[in-house]
Amino acid sequence: MRAFAQRHPVLWVYLYFCYFSATAQILVYSSGMAGSVGVRDALLMSVIWLIPILLWPRQIKALTALIGATLWLASLASVGYWLIYGQDFSQSAIFIIFESNPAEGREFIESYLRWWHVLVFAIYSVIPLILWRLMPSLSLALKARYSYAMLFTLVVGWPFLNTLIEKKSITHASEHLLSRLEPTAPWNLIVGYLKYREQLNDMEKLLANNHNILPLDNFEMKVETMPDTLVLIIGESTNRQRMSLYGYPRATTPQLDAIRDELVVFNDVVSPRPYTIEALQQVLSFADSKNPEAFFTQPTLLNMMKQAGYEITWITNQQTQTKRNTMLTTLSQMADHQVYLNNNRKQNANQYDGAVVAPFIETLSQSSPKKFIVVHLLGTHRKYDYRYPEMFKKFVDNDNVPLWVKKENLEEYNSYDNSILYNDAVIVALINNLREHNDNALLVYFSDHGEEVFDYKEKLFCGRNEEAPSPAMYTVPFITWASTDWRKSRHMAQWTQYENRPFSSADFIYTLPHMIGINFTGMDPTRSLVSDTFTKHARWIGNPNQPQKLQDFDNIQHPKTSPPAIATTPTKVNPVQQTRKVSLPHPPI
Repeated sequence: MRAFAQRHPVLWVYLYFCYFSATAQILVYSSGMAGSVGVRDALLMSVIWLIPILLWPRQIKALTALIGATLWLASLASVGYWLIYGQDFSQSAIFIIFESNPAEGREFIESYLRWWHVLVFAIYSVIPLILWRLMPSLSLALKARYSYAMLFTLVVGWPFLNTLIEKKSITHASEHLLSRLEPTAPWNLIVGYLKYREQLNDMEKLLANNHNILPLDNFEMKVETMPDTLVLIIGESTNRQRMSLYGYPRATTPQLDAIRDELVVFNDVVSPRPYTIEALQQVLSFADSKNPEAFFTQPTLLNMMKQAGYEITWITNQQTQTKRNTMLTTLSQMADHQVYLNNNRKQNANQYDGAVVAPFIETLSQSSPKKFIVVHLLGTHRKYDYRYPEMFKKFVDNDNVPLWVKKENLEEYNSYDNSILYNDAVIVALINNLREHNDNALLVYFSDHGEEVFDYKEKLFCGRNEEAPSPAMYTVPFITWASTDWRKSRHMAQWTQYENRPFSSADFIYTLPHMIGINFTGMDPTRSLVSDTFTKHARWIGNPNQPQKLQDFDNIQHPKTSPPAIATTPTKVNPVQQTRKVSLPHPPI
């Protein structure tokens, strides 16, 4: 090794510095918990530490020791977090650390630290020490050193320069650079802390504003129709047209299909926006496309449920501790209790929704007389093959796949259906546990928005685009389940006659209180999905900040579709052994 170090001194110094960042990223990637972006950024951004060595080569031993010690300390958090959770250390973890007290930190260490962790840390620490002891002198010509330094400066600074050129915004350029630096030590701590402080400030302003909002006037409740346990399951990116519960030819929801007679399945519900934050900002408040500011000036659904005397628990498998999701975190902080399960830095990580089952069961067992439990799933969010364990990889060929789906798109098409299959198992697991609890209970499930996954022959597209809307981006499942006792008290059987009503989830704020018997000044029963006086309203979609572009969902140009044509000879894509239907989801990691 000494001879190699002497022949390639710059490479040796790079490997030394790169070790502290790339090791954790490679571990995360090799375990299948995330894609290769973190590894790429760690490899590229680690060259930043070569610059001072190239400028002051005579101090190579001292500089590498000082910088290396700093990187080592910062990287221990990433390695330790992976050992415990198998996940990437992110700003979400920073949020949790700073929101915990010393006692909680001590309990955490006592609960999770294992003797072999110390051995791993020791081995991890010895390797860079060996690399440092073999550190060669850097005898490069002045021109070569400065050329290398300029090249590495360009590598590190390119995300900033490229974004600055494209968007002409120093803010966007800085954010892009920080996001690229984040997987590397010590930026994992620095960037995470900066994001934590930024999000905390934004969240505190929103919560302070919400705290000053007056409660609903003339608030009335029908005690006999109020469920003791009210559960709201919010799905993610699920297009009901891809669910067998709604007639899709593939059996993507076999467990919901099996309990169809216990459900009320609404067939014509759409979301106002094709994006999570923007959609829920309307769905969980009095805001809508024509009045978006109501989110900030009127009570939210959580405020309403608190006013009704419910103790609220928010269980989420979504990334909440990110700048993009500040609004989501704020909503969760309005609850009495929060359970954050997803601390990954990127959405492309194997964070299965089965993780919500255990805290859901624990919440059901609590002694609160009235419980409102919000379960926010990661659902069928892209990248779809990260959303389900291997045992749910059922759809692997082109059986019942439209003929227009190309071979190169088939795997992604199948992965989306597999993610719906797993989503089905998670929802039914929650329903089964609620049933076993034998409570006076109501459960409502819908998705925040839909997703287009090669659903139309006219355009082979995957994802969502508000500028080019299609039904698949907005059509969402909306179902209810209730315990026997509550079903009788509310005459829930009547709801089946309303299953085909055209409805926007933006009016959920009127539907849920009507379902359970809450009334107040401003309640509009004509907007309730289960009201006798329901009136069809325009279902506006589009960006409220561009009111001239808003359009009624029923007026958008629907791509022509036909029933999926079945291929005569199925084409296998990564065939696996078919698994039997299971009643519970794969245990969470």
